[in-house]
Amino acid sequence: MVFTDLTPTRMEQELAILETPASDDLIRQWMDEQKLRLRKIRKVLPGGISPDRDAQFRKIAELIDQYEFAGNPYFSVDTKAKEFLGQLFRKGRIRCSRPFDAFDHDFPTWADGVIFPHGIFDPVRYRGHINLGLSHDTTQFACDSLKWYWNRIGQFCYPNATSILLLFDCGGSNAANKYIFKHDLQAVVDSIGIEIRVAHYPSYCSKYNPIERRFFPHVTRVCTGMLFDRLQTAVDLMRKAREK
Repeated sequence: MVFTDLTPTRMEQELAILETPASDDLIRQWMDEQKLRLRKIRKVLPGGISPDRDAQFRKIAELIDQYEFAGNPYFSVDTKAKEFLGQLFRKGRIRCSRPFDAFDHDFPTWADGVIFPHGIFDPVRYRGHINLGLSHDTTQFACDSLKWYWNRIGQFCYPNATSILLLFDCGGSNAANKYIFKHDLQAVVDSIGIEIRVAHYPSYCSKYNPIERRFFPHVTRVCTGMLFDRLQTAVDLMRKAREK
């Protein structure tokens, strides 16, 4: 791999010192030919290997086919990274008449609160929904979010559903090894009166959960560079999430 931290202008200056002058336009053209472009680090290397990785993926694909064939819903579920409310810096840029003002340090104690965006994505309808938690990302919060979504949205979209398939990552509040999550999810089943089946993606494979690639990026885009000065600001921004 070839890389450089020199700009074309800086390279022009260095070449002039070496008495091999070249204009910055020529250097830019050469960089394009060599595919030397501004790039960011890719997060693609797995942190480990799951021994049953392929078998789990095949099983999930089979379950999705079964649910689609039967007309039953399946939802991709995950909790997005927590966000702090208040005058705290957030990455990104946005067109505005003047910059937003934020604290010069990002101390969590300076925040006015914290939100946990719990997302539910329906791949069949290509619709996503987010419930914002204001305390902690617990299993009870995740299950309450699912129950709220089904009672107010899901059951009207799938009135004839006899079973629900939920796709989760392997960790977090809905981790595969958390018995309290299974207990709280059973309470949801008892409440809505419909069977729920759970499928966890293998360890180190959370990026393959559909919500991570087809819903959360759009939420991130509409919030980039904006100051979450209050809860309503975050709510209004996330409601604008649309596919480009």
